[in-house]
Amino acid sequence: MPEGDTILRAARRMRPVLEGAVPDEIVTPRPRHARDRWPDRLAGRCVEAVETHGKHLFLRFEGGLVLHSHLRMTGAWGVYPHGARWRRAPRRAWLVLRARGHEVVEFDGPVLELMTAGRRRFDQRLAALGPDVLAPRFDRERFLSRLRASDPTRGVGDALLDQRIVAGIGNVWKAEGCWQARLDPWRAVADTSDAQALAVVDEVRPRMLQAADAPPGRHATRAVHDRAGRPCPRCATPIRARGQGDENRTTFWCPSCQR
Repeated sequence: MPEGDTILRAARRMRPVLEGAVPDEIVTPRPRHARDRWPDRLAGRCVEAVETHGKHLFLRFEGGLVLHSHLRMTGAWGVYPHGARWRRAPRRAWLVLRARGHEVVEFDGPVLELMTAGRRRFDQRLAALGPDVLAPRFDRERFLSRLRASDPTRGVGDALLDQRIVAGIGNVWKAEGCWQARLDPWRAVADTSDAQALAVVDEVRPRMLQAADAPPGRHATRAVHDRAGRPCPRCATPIRARGQGDENRTTFWCPSCQR
């Protein structure tokens, strides 16, 4: 699943194309959006901002309309010079915006909806999101408050995936952050100090921001994620992997140097 750094990278590529521009054309190829008439409703409207919060991306149009996207496991955003070949098949495109000689395309996005700015503010799903791990200033107090209000018996690794606690961290950065902070992802939230929880965020924030600046397709070096059985880069103990939490997401960790 694309994590916060992937969404921020997409937004940074989209901003020079869309922000301050009235799209020359908006196309919604999927039959499910035919009745929504988005091209008609958004015609002539300037894109005021491309915004992100965790794994969510928002295209804010003048007149109080917002396109909201969440890619989940399958979606992707692409930005291409007009006429260039897309990285995915055209039949997989859900949304195409053409402006300034470029095409901004959303592929396979399970969540793509047009809402008013008022609905965005009061939408319960969005209002429930925790602080954005990649916000210019991370709200440490809000993060800790939400962590302490969660189930104290759950593993801290599982809690870090809860977007209501902190938005933007996924399975990769959960594993890497816990490793960098030398924190056992299986440690119960109740047994995890504030300093230990914040250390994970402090480790992943700069790495995620660096990843957001990297070219598409280039991934940061991973110490533990997807490296089960290989030696830990720090102590050479074999990395372990096991499903964690209600969704049984695979957790990778070093049983020796993560405590």
